[in-house]
Amino acid sequence: MNKRPKIVIISGPTASGKTSLGVDLALALKGEIISADSMQVYRGMDVGTAKPTPEEQKGIPHYLLDVVDPDEEFNAATYNSMAIPKIAEIGSRGSSCFVVGGTGLYIKGLLDGLFESPPADMELRESLRRECDSSGSAVLHERLANLDPESAHKIHPNDRVRIIRALEIIHLTNRRFSDLTRAHAFGGRTLNALKLCLKVDREELYDRIDKRSLSMVENGLVGETESLLRKGYSPDLKPMKAIGYRHMITYLKGDWSLDEAISELQKDTRRYAKRQLTWFRADPEVTWIEPGNFHVVKDKVKEFLPETA
Repeated sequence: MNKRPKIVIISGPTASGKTSLGVDLALALKGEIISADSMQVYRGMDVGTAKPTPEEQKGIPHYLLDVVDPDEEFNAATYNSMAIPKIAEIGSRGSSCFVVGGTGLYIKGLLDGLFESPPADMELRESLRRECDSSGSAVLHERLANLDPESAHKIHPNDRVRIIRALEIIHLTNRRFSDLTRAHAFGGRTLNALKLCLKVDREELYDRIDKRSLSMVENGLVGETESLLRKGYSPDLKPMKAIGYRHMITYLKGDWSLDEAISELQKDTRRYAKRQLTWFRADPEVTWIEPGNFHVVKDKVKEFLPETA
């Protein structure tokens, strides 16, 4: 009988402790780790992406770290093309597969596949973003509710990224986003996943984010950004506009003091964590776990993966 491969997903907002939990579980349950982080795929971007160091990896094999240069294209489809064969390879060794990271889109694409959608219309998308900035995401969400009630019901009113993409696809295809996703889902999943998400008190999470942002600067984020610029990577590249790097670029240009850059980095990272939480809370399949309850989490994973018992 052809069984669907089992994978354990460990997700959560930035700075919630996903990396260390994933490594500890992999150590305890003969596992290997596939990263699900859209920034850790880039070479030379280590400090600003909180990429696990060799010491933090503790000898556990990690995959999909350092696979492209910052000026190379990488998206959810690229991620799938690399991650799916790796899952099969890990299973063939009799190891458990842990997918660890906070990029919800990559995790969703890995489990549900990616349907053929029209290329992004950047002019339309930018127009919707400007409207969202000026009028608020609730206005766009209401428009989506009129055009596609089913999608609007599934997308949180504050989730501007998914609202904008749904409106963009409706405009480009003249079809409801929910109809397209339903047509895509007929084949069913090829993976059997246990989806765990770290639940951290908001005040504690924001404190962790503030401390980690400061630590990144102390550990060389400015120098890392300077090095990338010296290598010729444009500030206009998508990864160079990411949180951390764009803040250091603004500092290096002289537009902000270092203290201002750190403050803005902390603020934008907290906002990003809030968006991540909105994404994961909208997923009814997620099991929320407390970071300090390692043995409880390990038992839950062992129950899902009886062959590791």
